[in-house]
Amino acid sequence: MRALVTGGTGFIGSHLAEALIKENFEVYCIVRNPSKLRFLEKLEVKIIQADLSDRNSLEKIDWQFDYIFNLSGITKAKDPEEFLQSNYIGTKNLIEIVAKTNLNLKRFVHVSSLAAVGPCKNGKPVDENTLPAPVSEYGKSKLLGEKAVESFKDKLPITIIRPPAVYGPRDSDFLTFFKMIKAGIVLYLTEGLYSTVYVDDLVSGIILASKTEKGKGETFFIADPQPYNTQEIVSAISEALNKKPLKIKIPKKFGDVLIKVFQKFDKKSIINSDKLKELTQSCWVCSTRKAEEMLGYKTKTNIKEGMEWTANWYKANQWL
Repeated sequence: MRALVTGGTGFIGSHLAEALIKENFEVYCIVRNPSKLRFLEKLEVKIIQADLSDRNSLEKIDWQFDYIFNLSGITKAKDPEEFLQSNYIGTKNLIEIVAKTNLNLKRFVHVSSLAAVGPCKNGKPVDENTLPAPVSEYGKSKLLGEKAVESFKDKLPITIIRPPAVYGPRDSDFLTFFKMIKAGIVLYLTEGLYSTVYVDDLVSGIILASKTEKGKGETFFIADPQPYNTQEIVSAISEALNKKPLKIKIPKKFGDVLIKVFQKFDKKSIINSDKLKELTQSCWVCSTRKAEEMLGYKTKTNIKEGMEWTANWYKANQWL
């Protein structure tokens, strides 16, 4: 079986490529920048140099793949237009050319985000029937990407996956929190409740959804069914690092202070003005019932062991 992964040089994409190889897929990765192959260098993947935002480069590709997994996109940007170009236009270009050239595709899996739906209201987890109401520019761009894929629902066998906050080895977003806790301090805006998922559990869910006939034409939240509050997440990271950090709650109106502090720990920190629109929300919880009932999906990793494995990888690779 031939599988194409977009976003293969990234955190989740590289884990997915690795897992597909273990399942005997012949794996191809579309790569925009060949200098960013550090997570793919030791994997038996075939590299296709192209840019999803450039239709001309896509026209040169042989699109006869059995499975296509679209993980291309960005989580941080300088302005909304960057989000749109990467998370919406790139996805739109991809699905359009696939629909035109590959009518024998077994599945097109698009990885979106809980941010495309937005936070939960009144403490009730969002599910696949919740009316999307994204609060950030990132979330809005991911929702537009979903709609681009859904518009081909009658022509292609699509599946949309919405993960919440993803963590694990190779992740650079949670790394900022690890660095801060290692330094002995935790700054936060709200006592929130969050869905999370360890990267291996997410990848297992993505592959399961792609192979299950019931997953065709459906959207699923793939997450740890157990949500965790701010203190539980901080405690899991603190235990993994053997630290007891000072916890400081910052008033929401001083969010710009939080941005500056985070960027002192990591210049490429995901904490920015757009992310603050999400961080000021107190409930980011999604229901996994549909994935459990339709796909038989189950997670294997709780947050304590997942954060420990993540910390060990950061240390071994000198990220921390």
